[in-house]
Amino acid sequence: MAQTQIQEQRQEQRLGQSISAQQLLQAQLVELPVAQLAERIETEMHDNPALETTADEDFPEYQEGPDDPEPTDTADDYEQQREREERSDALDAALEGLGRDDEELPVYHAGQSMADDREEMIYGSQLSFFDQIMQQVGELELSERQRSIMEYLIGSLDDDGLLRKSLEAVADELAVYHNIDATTAELLDVLRQLQQLDPPGIGARSLQECLLLQIDRRPPSHAKKLMKRVIEDHFDEFIKKHWDKISTALNLNITQTEALQHELRRLNPKPGASMGEAVGRSMQQITPDFIVDTQDDGTVTFTLNSSDVPQLQVSQSFANLLKDYQNNRESLSRQMKEALLYTKQKVDAAQSFIEAVNSRRRTLSRTMQAIIQLQHRFFEDGDEASLRPMILKDVAARTGLDLSTISRVSNSKYVLTRWGIFPLKFFFSDGFVTESGEELSTREIKAALKDIIDNEDKKKPLSDDALSDLLKEQGYPVARRTVAKYRDQMGFPVARLRK
Repeated sequence: MAQTQIQEQRQEQRLGQSISAQQLLQAQLVELPVAQLAERIETEMHDNPALETTADEDFPEYQEGPDDPEPTDTADDYEQQREREERSDALDAALEGLGRDDEELPVYHAGQSMADDREEMIYGSQLSFFDQIMQQVGELELSERQRSIMEYLIGSLDDDGLLRKSLEAVADELAVYHNIDATTAELLDVLRQLQQLDPPGIGARSLQECLLLQIDRRPPSHAKKLMKRVIEDHFDEFIKKHWDKISTALNLNITQTEALQHELRRLNPKPGASMGEAVGRSMQQITPDFIVDTQDDGTVTFTLNSSDVPQLQVSQSFANLLKDYQNNRESLSRQMKEALLYTKQKVDAAQSFIEAVNSRRRTLSRTMQAIIQLQHRFFEDGDEASLRPMILKDVAARTGLDLSTISRVSNSKYVLTRWGIFPLKFFFSDGFVTESGEELSTREIKAALKDIIDNEDKKKPLSDDALSDLLKEQGYPVARRTVAKYRDQMGFPVARLRK
C-alpha cells in the first residue's frame, strides 16, 4: 500500500502559563494611572456591596466549625428531597473553608502622601487625550468586542499619537491580559477605524503612514497628488531634505518646489501633541502618580500620590453575615445558604480587589525606587544630561519584576519632582558605548549637541562634520551620520537653513 505524505500548516497561540483571574486583575490595575485607579475603585464599590471605604479598624477573625447535614423535609417526595440535598451539599462545599479564607480580611490603606489633605494636583484641561479620542469612538458603530480592542489600541498609542507596537504584539497582550483572541486582520480593521478619527494621522504605525493619512484627508488637487508622490515614492529623499532630487524626479521648477515644501511642512508629524499629550500639556489633565522629594543634602525620597484613592475594606455587615452562618448553620434553610453563598462570592471578590490594589502599590513602589537609584544624579541636579542610559530591562533586573510589568508601570504615569513634572517614560533612554567601553546616554549627547548649535555663529552655522568634530573634542565620539540623526530628532535643520 503506497504511503503519502501530507504537509499541513497550522497556526496556534499558546501561553507558557495560564493567567489566573487574580493575576489578570493585578496586571490591569498596575497599568492604570492614579486618576483612573480612583475611578476603577468607585466602579468596583458600586458593583460589589461587600467592598467599602473604612476608617482604621480591625476585623474579627472567623473559624469554620464542623459541617452538619441539612435536615430532611419528609413532606417532599424522594426526587425533590434528593435534588434539595444535592443543592445543599453543593452550597456547603462552596462554603467549605469559609472561616479559614476569611481569618484576616485584608484592608487597603491609601499611602500617606506629602499631606493627608492634599488638594488634587491637576494641570490643564479636565479632558485627557484618551477621553478626547473615546468621545469620537462613541460615534462609531462598534461591537463590544471591537470597542474593547479599540480602547486597548488607544491606550497603546505613544505620546505623539503613533502606534509603535506591532499588531502581533498587541494581539498577544490582548490574549494574555484581556482574554481576547484577536487576529492581526481583525486588529487592522479596528485600527483603520481609529485612523479615521481626529486629529488626522492618529493611530499611524510610522511617520510615513502618519503623513499619508493626513494627505488623504485633503480635498482632491494637483498639490495633493504631488504630496502623495513625495511621501510614497521619495520618502527617503524627503527625510534627508534632498529637494534637488525630488524636484528633478517630479519635474518641478523652483517655485513649484517651494510651494510643495510649504504644503508638506503644514503636516503634523506628532498628531497626539495637538491633543495635549507630552509635548503639549496645556490641554491635558495630569495627576502625578509619584511625588519625589530631593533634600538639599542629596537625599531622594518618594511617596505614591494616593490623595484620591480611598482606604478599602470588606464590609462589616457582610462579615457579620458570615459570622452568623458559623453560629447558626444548623438551622439555616436552603434559601439562606444561597444568600450566604452570594455573600461569600462578594467577600472573595472584595478581598481579591483589595489585594490587587495592594499589589499595585508594591509594584509601583519597587519600580520607582529602582528608577531613583539608577537616575539619582538627575533627581539631585535636574540636569537632563545627568540621565544615564536606562531601558526597561535594567529596571526589571533591579526589581525582579517581569519586563512586561515594568512596561505597564511606565505607561501613562507621571512623576512630580523638584525640577518639574515628567512622564515616567522620560527617564528611559538608549545608550551609546564609546571605543573605550564608556557608556553614554543619548540624552547627554543630544544636550551637548544642542548647546553647540545654540552657541554657534548664526552667520556661519556648523556643518554636521564640524559638529561631529566638536563633540569628539568634548568626549563624545559620534559619527557624522549619528549627528545628523540626532539633529533631525531635535528639530534642527541642516546648516544652510540655520542662517
